[in-house]
Amino acid sequence: MSVKIEVNGDVTVAYLSGELDHHSAKPMREEIDAAIEANMPTLLVLDFKDITFMDSSGIGLVMGRYKAVSKNGAELAITNPSPQIYKVMQLAGLTRLAKIEKGGMKYETTK
Repeated sequence: MSVKIEVNGDVTVAYLSGELDHHSAKPMREEIDAAIEANMPTLLVLDFKDITFMDSSGIGLVMGRYKAVSKNGAELAITNPSPQIYKVMQLAGLTRLAKIEKGGMKYETTK
């Protein structure tokens, strides 16, 4: 479990890896929140390419980061979820909160 943060202007990308479960969610959440606080992005991208497993803690992580950025008028995007994780995100309704791209698309903000 780890998070690598990259900042490019007003876009912050969090590259998540490993298992996203009740053991790893809290440290991931804290690291992403610190990056949000420090950089005040207009777009936060959560890259799930290297996530091998996700339980409901992952849904909570995404929902909490959505709340954290949207209160400042920013957007949330999710990239590269596996087909299984994408399905869980769809069922949880995360597609209403964030753009979810499976192709590693680059994001630019319109703000």
